[in-house]
Amino acid sequence: MKAPRVSLEQWRALVAVVEAGGYAQAAERLNKSQSTISYAVHRIESMLDVKVLVIEGRKAVLTPAGEMLLRRARALIQEAARLETGAERLAAGWEAELRVAAEIIFPTWLLLECLQKLSVEHEQLQVQLHESVLGGTTELLASGRVDVAITSSVPGGFIGDPLMQVRFIAAAAPHHPLFQLGRPLTLEDLRGHRHLIVRDSASQPQRVVEGAPRVTQQRWTVSAKATSIRAACMGMGFAWYAEDSIRRELEQGTLKPLPLIEGSERWASLYLVFADPDSSGPAARRLAELLHLAVAASTTVVLAGPGQGSG
Repeated sequence: MKAPRVSLEQWRALVAVVEAGGYAQAAERLNKSQSTISYAVHRIESMLDVKVLVIEGRKAVLTPAGEMLLRRARALIQEAARLETGAERLAAGWEAELRVAAEIIFPTWLLLECLQKLSVEHEQLQVQLHESVLGGTTELLASGRVDVAITSSVPGGFIGDPLMQVRFIAAAAPHHPLFQLGRPLTLEDLRGHRHLIVRDSASQPQRVVEGAPRVTQQRWTVSAKATSIRAACMGMGFAWYAEDSIRRELEQGTLKPLPLIEGSERWASLYLVFADPDSSGPAARRLAELLHLAVAASTTVVLAGPGQGSG
């Protein structure tokens, strides 16, 4: 394999110039002299015989070739960082901190039980839990802000391991006007009533959850699952909820399944994804194992039915 001519530091200088908007700003960010940054970029251009940046006014602007090199440089720098992180974790043994993202449709109690078991096994482990929605989970994975994620959509470039199926049911408070119709409902019946939706937690949200399909223009979009459930219990609207999320409300009678002729339920798949499988530490691996065991056990209990054991 041909030895690289451009060093990691030189690629880092190029990325800094673009992200900071100029040589002086990049020098300040990297705590280096402006001449050092300028020399690094010029060395890239001379060694690769390609023009990377042009100066327009006071700003350095990428050429088409520079745009391609920038994308690859960012990936190279990120991979180098992941390599070092993996090596540090191997040297240290168990991670000091485990960062987890879980979409809100995953049973909260099940996740907390698994985290508690993990903490009993390793008392010093710190846990950061991000309760995310759709695109927010993807952002956390792509940015490297979490080590493992439970997601309904596996982002490109990642590999997901199937974890469980989640059943959604359409529900509203028993005193909601839809129940006063006294007959099976159609989607058309829903159009005159408020639809409660939980917002995608991405910085630039594209989708919604716990509310599809959209059947009415009367919508309240909230940021928290608990807020949506509370509003529904107060008779302020209806929604499709993950069944486990409203199990208590269903048992207490504060929410009731809507008698829809069709579309009363839907299903979503959840996957377990490691941000970087090669450098995942023993805590992340152990949590994955605990989650799979817990999901399998909870499914067995549900399938066994009331009053029956799972053996």
